Amino acid sequence: MSEDSDISLKLNKINNNTWELPCGYKAGMRVPGRLFLSPPLLEILEQGTLEQVANVATLPGIQKYSMAMPDAHLGYGFPIGGVAAFDREEGVISPGGVGFDINCGVRLIRSNLKENDVRPRMQDLLEELFHAIPSGVGSKSRLRVNDGQLDDIFINGARWAVENGYGVPKDVEMCESQGMMEGALIKQVSTKARQRGRPQLGTLGSGNHFLEVQYVDKIYDTKTADAFGLHEDQVTFMIHCGSRGAGHQICTDHLRTLTQASQKYKIDLPDKQLACAPTDSSEAQNYFGAMVCAANYAWANRQVIMHWAREVFQNFFQKDADELGMDLVYDVAHNVAKLEEHIIDNKKQEVYVHRKGATRAFPPGHPEIPAHYKDVGQPVLIPGSMGTASYVLHGTLDAMDISFGSACHGAGRVMSRAYAKREFKGEQIKRELSEMGISVRATQPALIAEEAPEVYKSSSEVVDVVHVLGIAKKVARLMPIGVVKG
Repeated sequence: MSEDSDISLKLNKINNNTWELPCGYKAGMRVPGRLFLSPPLLEILEQGTLEQVANVATLPGIQKYSMAMPDAHLGYGFPIGGVAAFDREEGVISPGGVGFDINCGVRLIRSNLKENDVRPRMQDLLEELFHAIPSGVGSKSRLRVNDGQLDDIFINGARWAVENGYGVPKDVEMCESQGMMEGALIKQVSTKARQRGRPQLGTLGSGNHFLEVQYVDKIYDTKTADAFGLHEDQVTFMIHCGSRGAGHQICTDHLRTLTQASQKYKIDLPDKQLACAPTDSSEAQNYFGAMVCAANYAWANRQVIMHWAREVFQNFFQKDADELGMDLVYDVAHNVAKLEEHIIDNKKQEVYVHRKGATRAFPPGHPEIPAHYKDVGQPVLIPGSMGTASYVLHGTLDAMDISFGSACHGAGRVMSRAYAKREFKGEQIKRELSEMGISVRATQPALIAEEAPEVYKSSSEVVDVVHVLGIAKKVARLMPIGVVKG
């Protein structure tokens, strides 16, 4: 149950999966809160998450709603699973609406392999992946980039990786924003952030980051699945990681500046973690330019990891990449702010959309999705936990009106890592997953304990909410075979 069992009494029910937190809930709210939750997910919503939705609604220039996706839980300032859009002229930019792991994101790679080609050899394949791709806290890359190369990475993202031999040009086409955002300000990246980022390009990190080998066990939408190149019994590969120490340090550095800026511009904050500045201020734009650098770093990071994973598969199965059909389906960011054009009150308006633990879900025909997917919409990737299903969906036109073209990004935690380590034993979880036919490789058992399936909400429940609401529609379900954790 939630900390406050009467939490639903504070909300107005719009429909079975949509709840509104009225402006009267908290002084200073400029817009209502809008929470996308099924009744069972509402039951486990934290009171603190509700407070954060209300707090975000007090920020200047916020448009329509302060939103919480069905995977929402307590975060830094904004809830994780939070979405908010701020007017370009009258709004603010806030690092709390992006998070510390800037452009933490997911990419999905398909293959021509079938489940039975992989499952009997899964443990050996995991060992190869584990040793090829550095993972864990403070892990260092096989790459050693110099300062000039780091500048190129901050500016060009995944394109730098491909141009330097880590992938093929088509990979870039299948990334959100083609693997890089414009507007990088490398002078706003501190020496410490550079020092942390330089040795970590091509590393997985720890926490909820993972490499996962999966198979497609169900297709919901044949037409869209065909466009995405997905079919039943097919082996897929998913990468989940972000900007590592570089992004964390960039956020930390600019939070200090924006905390002072909040006072300078006399922005009344209900929570100091919502530190922000007016969108056109130097403080906000300097943060945004540094955030772009971290986002581009993250796209390069996932690109390098994918390249090394492809090499492992090629060597392991003694086939080249073309024979294996290891093509990128899509790469989505889920911790980023972007300047976008949306229709608000029947007028086109530019807004800075903050998606924290939320992902784009753009519709068919949208100019920012790959041409190959124009008829079906953007792939939306929602991973599960180690023992549960991940989902591929597609964006819809309704999402643009409901949620600024945004969907949830995962299952969402219901238990802290510290509590999980007290409740679960890594070796026991590993045995239970093995009995389910899922192999796991991690640097230490504690990492498996803190990421146990029970730590997360039901991915199926979360995905059903966005599907029923029409924010994103289900295309395929992926089941794990083997997982590498940092």
